Amino acid sequence: MKLLALPLLLLVLAGCENTWLPKPTGYNKIDLPNHSYDSLSGDYPYELDFAKASSVEADSFNLKEKAWINLNYKDFGAKVHLTYKKIGEDGADFQTLSNDAFKLTAKHQIKAYGIEEGVLVTPHGYTAVVAELSGEVPTQFQFFVTDSTRHFLRGALYFNTAMKNDSLAPVIEHIKIDMTHLMNSVKFVD
Repeated sequence: MKLLALPLLLLVLAGCENTWLPKPTGYNKIDLPNHSYDSLSGDYPYELDFAKASSVEADSFNLKEKAWINLNYKDFGAKVHLTYKKIGEDGADFQTLSNDAFKLTAKHQIKAYGIEEGVLVTPHGYTAVVAELSGEVPTQFQFFVTDSTRHFLRGALYFNTAMKNDSLAPVIEHIKIDMTHLMNSVKFVD
C-alpha cells in the first residue's frame, strides 16, 4: 500500500496546475490641483500671475538680488526659480543675458535626449524664449521673457529629487502649464 501511495501522491502533485500571472505595472497616484492663479504682490520690477499651488519665497541663493524669487510647489518637491536683471545695470546688456540663458540650457546637453526651443510673443508684446528638455536632466523647462531694452526675466523648473523624469511626467506637464500662464502674464514695471 505504501508503494502505491507514493506514485499516486507524485501523480496528484504533478497534476496540480497553478497559473501564475505577473502583477500589472502600478504607478503612484498623483493628485494634481486645478490650475488657478494669484497675482504677485510686492516691490518687484515685474508683475505676473503664479499658481496658487505654489508659494512665493525669496531666493536664498543670492540674497542681494531682491527681485529673484522661487515659486515653491511643496506638494511636488519642485521649485520654479525666477531671476530678474535690469538691462544696462551692472554690465548686463541684452546680448550677455540672452547668451547666458542659452548657455545654462546648453549645459544640460550631456544628459538631455533633446532640447526643443521656441519663441513666442506674449500678450503684452514681450518676447519669450522657451526650452523644453527631455531626458534625465535637473531642469525640464526653462524660459526667459524680455522687452530686449530694459527688462530680462528668466525661469527654470527644478525638482528636489533624483527620480527618473518619466515618473515625474504628469507633474512636469502640470507645472509647464502654470509656467506658460506665468510667461503670458508677465508685465514689466518701469
